[in-house]
Amino acid sequence: MYYAIIADVHANLEALEAVLKDIKKRKIESILFLGDAVGYGPNPNECIEVLQEIVSESTRTEKVSLMGNHDSAVIGLTDLEYFNPNARTAIEWTKDILTEKNKAFLKNLPLFKSLRGALATKQSYNNIKNKEIATPRIIGARNDKTGLPHSPQSKGFLDIFLVHATPKEPEQWHYLLTKQDAYINFHFFTEKICLIGHSHQPSIIEQLPEGEMVIYKDNAEIKDKHRYIINVGSVGQPRDGNPDAAYALLNEDSIEIKRVSYDILSTQKKMRGAGLPSFLIERLARGR
Repeated sequence: MYYAIIADVHANLEALEAVLKDIKKRKIESILFLGDAVGYGPNPNECIEVLQEIVSESTRTEKVSLMGNHDSAVIGLTDLEYFNPNARTAIEWTKDILTEKNKAFLKNLPLFKSLRGALATKQSYNNIKNKEIATPRIIGARNDKTGLPHSPQSKGFLDIFLVHATPKEPEQWHYLLTKQDAYINFHFFTEKICLIGHSHQPSIIEQLPEGEMVIYKDNAEIKDKHRYIINVGSVGQPRDGNPDAAYALLNEDSIEIKRVSYDILSTQKKMRGAGLPSFLIERLARGR
């Protein structure tokens, strides 16, 4: 089966709707959301409501919505000093217009999840701080040193770690931008595949069994005994020089970054009407 993975919507309703239309056209069975529903853009309430609807309507049990750093900030869990002045202004504006119902939704989002087993589980576990470990229908031997399951390589085995920023200290909102960053973070999850967002820059990092790493831009084959960190890019504010919305398609054999054009001018017009910073408005057309 295919998964569509979306992240960093950032209150950009036009981009979100365009991506969901593309996903629907492909008849994808499950949509996973990696966080940052809000921040930067003009439609935080509408985007949260759409995301709630599409995740709840997933045809599979893998119903995933995670918390991002902007989501965390608007509900008071991340200090605004973490953000640059433009992002801070947008967060403060979002706080003022976000409904209590939608704030409650954000407060209930986890920082990370593991989908692991022959069937997916809604449980998450903290393999960083060695708390609860969710192991429904685990296939494969256990690692003698960690007590965690080895990552099975059989086809059809669901073995995915999902987090907004990084597996290492997810609550600190680190960025994963280099091979060195990837090398460190491969030690902080045991699953075969880790899906992330946060940097708004899509990439596919493959770790070979001997430890060497290869970076792909748009697509890659999922190989036996190889592991992956995949940044799915941003729906609402791409920063890789391409202004088209980004999301990822994943199945047991491959990963592909998809791009979808949307009505940027409409989003920018609404941002101007809301009084959001001009830098945030202009960057949408540049994809930077």
